[in-house]
Amino acid sequence: MLARMWLRLGAFLGKTLLWLVGLGLLGWLLSTMWFAWQHSGPVSADEQIPPGEAAMTQGIIQTAVRIVDQHREGTRYLRDAHAKAHGCVKAEVSVLHDLDPALRQGVFAEPGKTWQAMIRLSNGNAYPQFDSIRDARGMAIKLLDVPGKQLLADQQARTEQDFVMFNHPNFFVSDVAEYAQNVAAQADGKKVMAFFPSIDPRSWQVRHLFIALATLAPAPASPMQTTYFSVSPYKFGAANAKFRVTPDPENCPEYILPKQNQDLPNFLRSALSQQLSTDRVPACFVLQVQRQDSRKFMPIEDTSIEWKESDAPYETVAYVRVGAQDFDTPALNLACDNQSFNPWFGGEAHRPIGGINRLRKAVYEAVSDYRHSRNL
Repeated sequence: MLARMWLRLGAFLGKTLLWLVGLGLLGWLLSTMWFAWQHSGPVSADEQIPPGEAAMTQGIIQTAVRIVDQHREGTRYLRDAHAKAHGCVKAEVSVLHDLDPALRQGVFAEPGKTWQAMIRLSNGNAYPQFDSIRDARGMAIKLLDVPGKQLLADQQARTEQDFVMFNHPNFFVSDVAEYAQNVAAQADGKKVMAFFPSIDPRSWQVRHLFIALATLAPAPASPMQTTYFSVSPYKFGAANAKFRVTPDPENCPEYILPKQNQDLPNFLRSALSQQLSTDRVPACFVLQVQRQDSRKFMPIEDTSIEWKESDAPYETVAYVRVGAQDFDTPALNLACDNQSFNPWFGGEAHRPIGGINRLRKAVYEAVSDYRHSRNL
C-alpha cells in the first residue's frame, strides 16, 4: 500500500510539474507575442515630449548632485557616472574618401577630412572600483576645431563635436520617468528596487533588469577591444541616426596584448598603456551610423529598444586612429578628469533627440558646473 501511495504521489507531482511547465511555456509564448505586437510597425520620426518631463528633470538633477556628493574622493568631486577613466588619448577621425553623398552630413560632410580628436575611455560606475568588477564601459569622442554655431547658447566659445557612447546597444530605462525612479532608488542604495518599485507586478521592469545585467559585462581585455554605442538617437542631417564605434584591426598593425594581471584594480589602464605607450602600437576603429527607418519599430523616445541591424544596417562614415602616445601622467590625468564631454557640445546637424538626450542636456550641464565649482 505504501508503495502504491508513493507511486500515485509521484505521478501526481509529475503531472503537476508538466502542467506548470506547460503553463510557463504558454505564458512565455503569449508575452512574446504581446511584446512583438506592441513593438512593431511604424514610429514617429519626430520627438514627442510627454507632460511633466521638465519637472522630473529638475528632480533628477538634485539626485545626481546627491550622488556626486556621496562618491567624492576626499575633497575631489567626481562625475555622477563614468567616474573612473582609463585615460584620455589623442586620436584622428578621418571621413571616408568615397563616402556616399547621403551620408555627408555635419562633421562628415567633407570626404577625406581628418579631425583631431580626444577620446576618454572609462568605467560606467559612479564610484571608482576595480576594473574586474562587472560594469559598463564608456567611450566619449571629442572632435576639435569644429567650426559653426554650437547648440548650447552659453557654449559658443567651444569648437567641438562630442559623441558619447557605451558598450551596449540599448539602455536599461525607456524614458525620463523611468530614469527618475531608477536613479532615485540607486541613490538610496536600493538597486533592486530600481526595477521592482512596488509589489504590483505591473510595475516590475524585468526586461530592463536583463538589459542592465547584460550591460554590466565582465571587463574586456582592453578598452581597445570593445564596441561602443550611442544608445540614444541624434539628428543626422535631415534623418535620425544612432552611432557605433567598433574595432577595426584591418587598418592597424596586428597586435596581441600581453596577458594582464586582472587582479590589479586598474588593469584596463595598464592594457591601454601597454599598447600605446610601451609597445607603441596604434589602435583603430570605424565610426558608423545607423539611420532610422520610421516604417520599422525604431523609436526615438524609448532607449530600451535596440534598433535592429536587420531593419537598418550600420554604415561606416569615418575611421578612428589612436596613435602611439604617452597619456598616463599626473598632468594629463588631471586634464582628463577636468574635461567635459556632452552630446550637446556640437552643431545642429548632430543634435541629440529623444527624452534621454533632453535629460542629458540639463543634467550634464548642472553636474559639470557643480563638479567644477568645487574642484577649483
